[in-house]
Amino acid sequence: MGRLVVTTAGESHGAGEVCILDGVPSGLRLSRGDIDTDLARRQKGYGRGARMLIEADRCQFLAGVRLGKTLGSPICILVENKDHANWQEVMASDQPEPDQLLAPLTIPRPGHADLAGAAKYAHVDLRNVLERASARETAARVAAGAVAKRLLFEVGVQVRGRVLSVGSVVATSATDLTDPMAIDWDAVERSPFACDDERSDLLMRTEVDKAREAGESLGGVFEVWCWGVCPGLGGYSQGPDRLDGGLLGAIASIPAVKGAQMGDAFRDALLPGSMVHDPLIPTHGGGRTWIARTTNHAAGTEGGVSNGMPLVVRAAMKPIPTLTSPLASVDLATMESAPAHVERSDVVAVTAATIVGEAMVAITVANADLSKFGGDNIDDFKQAVVTYEGRVEAQ
Repeated sequence: MGRLVVTTAGESHGAGEVCILDGVPSGLRLSRGDIDTDLARRQKGYGRGARMLIEADRCQFLAGVRLGKTLGSPICILVENKDHANWQEVMASDQPEPDQLLAPLTIPRPGHADLAGAAKYAHVDLRNVLERASARETAARVAAGAVAKRLLFEVGVQVRGRVLSVGSVVATSATDLTDPMAIDWDAVERSPFACDDERSDLLMRTEVDKAREAGESLGGVFEVWCWGVCPGLGGYSQGPDRLDGGLLGAIASIPAVKGAQMGDAFRDALLPGSMVHDPLIPTHGGGRTWIARTTNHAAGTEGGVSNGMPLVVRAAMKPIPTLTSPLASVDLATMESAPAHVERSDVVAVTAATIVGEAMVAITVANADLSKFGGDNIDDFKQAVVTYEGRVEAQ
């Protein structure tokens, strides 16, 4: 098919989260461990709620994988919700008897999908909205992203993310957009905030503790790097072809993300062009000459096309809309003022969102790779990439 199509299904307290990936070549080595590693990373992070103490996310392959390799047919992955055992009556699929009817949830939370979703689908019970609008759905995206990462690894592409700020605390670690190895990724993995700046880690912890005591929630900023990407992915002919548009849309689709940029785009908008665009220089070595860039303000794309430099996408995540000290709302049953509904939630989930961001970037880049190179089998796909990269290097 040449394109990676990802679909997810599932409710927060339903039986599980499911993803279906169509378009993955056959013959790709894939294990449950490849996916479970990222599912576990998504559950980490200081400031997470009690739900993470209940769930121990592990995946099951329901289709598309046999004897450790993909079949080329759609891959179906299930991540069970262990908390479903406590919600079976509330989330039952069968129509209840009259004496078993549950009182509907009718008080929306400001900042959540509750009210808008009820209007869209004509729901009276807001649980019909919040169960699917919940960020629990991102477990399925992370599972799909892990498959995409495994595919990208076969052609030398890596995807990693880190947190840049939590609340008002901004990490002080420097960033060189040309060199992903300038970041201490081991420190990122050790950090409870996925941050490579130890001093900022401590300040973030204090910020979260204060927010928890005040019944508040916090947001933050994270970034995702993708390197080893060949030039030429995406396109400039039509708007939907543009790789940066796909990346920004994918990142902005993560729950609570309200802003996205390629690299330092918002800062660059304040500067003159001579300080923003990346000069091209001839570079010699190994008996050949090629064109290089000493800076990466473009964050890996020019004209909607990858240019061979690292892709760097940043996202602003708003504070989680569930507050233990709830904001004012309106009871839809009576149309009278009432405090917003309180659903079990995190204080901050920027660390988890970073892992989801990795998944969305991996899916987008894998889709661009498959769209360009095709290949029903993994070896065909890899050979197409090698042939193309050889042609580009020879220019």
